[in-house]
Amino acid sequence: MADALTQSEGAKPARSAAGSFVGAVVEWYDFLLYGIVAAVVFDSAFFPEISPMAGTLAAFATFGVGFIFRPLGGLFFGHFGDKIGRKTMLVWTVSIMGLSTALIGLLPTHASIGWWAPVLLVVLRAIQGFAVGGEWGGAALMAVENAPPRLKALFSSGVQVGYSVGLLLATGTAGLMQAVTSPAAFQSWGWRVPFLLSVVFVAIALWIRSGVPESRVFKQEVPQSASKRSKLPILEALRRHPTAFFQIIGLRLGELLTMYIVTTFALAYATKQFGFSSGFMLSVALMVGGIGIVTIPLFAWLSDRYGRKPVFIAGAVIGVLGAVPYFLSMQSGSKVLLVVASVVVVNLAHDMIVSVQQPLLTELFGAEYRYSGAGLGYQVAAAIGGGFTPAIATTLVLLGGGTWYWVAAYLTIGCLVSALVALTLKPETERIAPKPEPARA
Repeated sequence: MADALTQSEGAKPARSAAGSFVGAVVEWYDFLLYGIVAAVVFDSAFFPEISPMAGTLAAFATFGVGFIFRPLGGLFFGHFGDKIGRKTMLVWTVSIMGLSTALIGLLPTHASIGWWAPVLLVVLRAIQGFAVGGEWGGAALMAVENAPPRLKALFSSGVQVGYSVGLLLATGTAGLMQAVTSPAAFQSWGWRVPFLLSVVFVAIALWIRSGVPESRVFKQEVPQSASKRSKLPILEALRRHPTAFFQIIGLRLGELLTMYIVTTFALAYATKQFGFSSGFMLSVALMVGGIGIVTIPLFAWLSDRYGRKPVFIAGAVIGVLGAVPYFLSMQSGSKVLLVVASVVVVNLAHDMIVSVQQPLLTELFGAEYRYSGAGLGYQVAAAIGGGFTPAIATTLVLLGGGTWYWVAAYLTIGCLVSALVALTLKPETERIAPKPEPARA
């Protein structure tokens, strides 16, 4: 009986990790697909009456709208996640995301309904942002709080691997539709198919998450009586850890800028400025997403073994050193150099940073208000450092007369800030769970 109980308890971390991973795949597939298609279709489909560069900027601006609503989603789902549990919120986030994504696939273009088309596009993008705003906090906590004490980074790395798999699926489906349709057909209806596929992915995610148990820490450390819980967990988080929100923003800058510059901004910039094909740039995004499936768990395991701060800081420093070479490789016109530089910026710098984020960020807050605190901080950082990165980078190109120098400086500064903030964190031993106490006689 004891052996059976041990096996059952041991299976919970794996089930929780699997549920967090699968849900994250669906959420990020939906969210990232928008950015990929925005770079190649939305300028002409929804903003045809303005110049090509302005249309691209407008398309990237709608991409950023989702990030504005992510903090609102983080606040809403974080509040109820701390009050009634993590699991229920994760079912709602994936359902709302899937519905809004499928509706984008059915949305008429500007040619059919005029300016109502971009208006509805912005509304649906806002709903996407609201849904994904509650996803990371719940998924990270379900994995971290159910993980073995000394393997928290590894077991929770599936949340970020889900991002890579979501990017892989989003880029792969968009690339596949480009390959099997003519350019005119893809612009007309081919881009819609990946959005409609979201319905299938959501059904699978809901089926898997229905069998995942509630967070062990939530049941053990959070008062189960509603009257004993904080009425507003976010206020408790702010009162007890006022600097943690600013730390999260700084810690996430390097991660956000490395990913969105390479996988979203560069899709448009490299094709229009340096003549790379959109198909090749989609392939690069596909490749770095595939490599991340291996590198993120690897770096997470190393961080569990040797410490989170060393792995994180090493990634941020690589981002600082890799920013200028990345754009030089693009300017050279060499596909080989651009592939190598993309791997350095994403699969080394970005993946080392995100591999440790789940335990590093969530443990800045207590269990009773962790979903609200870490979730909101994470999404505010996303809005500041991620959502408008493609639009900011495009604006910097315009201000620089088409050159990339200001964009490289933007990326360099973001990674440098992340490294410096990581240095200010408390000693590593305070963030890793203590060793188990010896068995009593």
